[in-house]
Amino acid sequence: MSNNTLQNVHGTIALAGAGKMGGAMLTGWLAGGLDGRRVVVIEPHPSPEIGALAAQGIRLNPAAQDTGEVDTLVVAVKPQSFRETGATFKPFTGPSTLVVSIMAGTTIASLEAVCGGSVVRAMPNTPAAIGRGITVAVAAKRVSTAQRAIADALLRATGSVEWVDKESLMDAVTAVSGSGPAYVFLLAEELARAGIAAGLPAELAARLARETVAGSGELLHRSELAPATLRQNVTSPGGTTAAALDVLMGPNGLQPLLTRAVAAATQRSKDLAK
Repeated sequence: MSNNTLQNVHGTIALAGAGKMGGAMLTGWLAGGLDGRRVVVIEPHPSPEIGALAAQGIRLNPAAQDTGEVDTLVVAVKPQSFRETGATFKPFTGPSTLVVSIMAGTTIASLEAVCGGSVVRAMPNTPAAIGRGITVAVAAKRVSTAQRAIADALLRATGSVEWVDKESLMDAVTAVSGSGPAYVFLLAEELARAGIAAGLPAELAARLARETVAGSGELLHRSELAPATLRQNVTSPGGTTAAALDVLMGPNGLQPLLTRAVAAATQRSKDLAK
């Protein structure tokens, strides 16, 4: 929907948890024009950066009775913490409250049981910190079209958003995009290590690996070509890249390894939901 902008988000928004991801969302909301006076932040250990946002009008840790039911509650605490603190969010929610969760492995059913309201479950990733994240979201049946538009606008403040109809897909989403940045960082880490093993000075190897991964990611972002096409464009028959790809694309190469890794992460997400 083209009108999913922060200027069209009305009412009071409570953010429960202002750590790295919650803080990135809050920064994105304010940068996108959301009025800070309409934002309540529930965070027992606020960073100095979050504390400084009080100057923009946000209310930090007000008593629940002073706030009452909010229009939207965004839950950005760690899943383990939610089991202990989730009940404290109940006074902020009513039957018409939109509840947006970005917690891994926490089902719509469990969110409805603890918080009530109309639930949207979402999975962002860490590039949200620089506005380049991707979030996948799924809405409970009772979420209205207007509430879905609000959730979309709030999530879109840190990058792009994809919606799915089946909550069962969220475990695989978590394994691919939620955990995915760690796989890319590991690639940079191991590429540098391999460069050192091939004789490069450690500092040079680290810089070459870092800039190559970052630059290739940006090229992938800007290009309309498929990843396979971009890979083929770098590869000359019988050349150095082809020799390396023979190893990476071999029987024990990257494809079966990543398939097993994503399967393991998917299973762990299912286990966390139990």
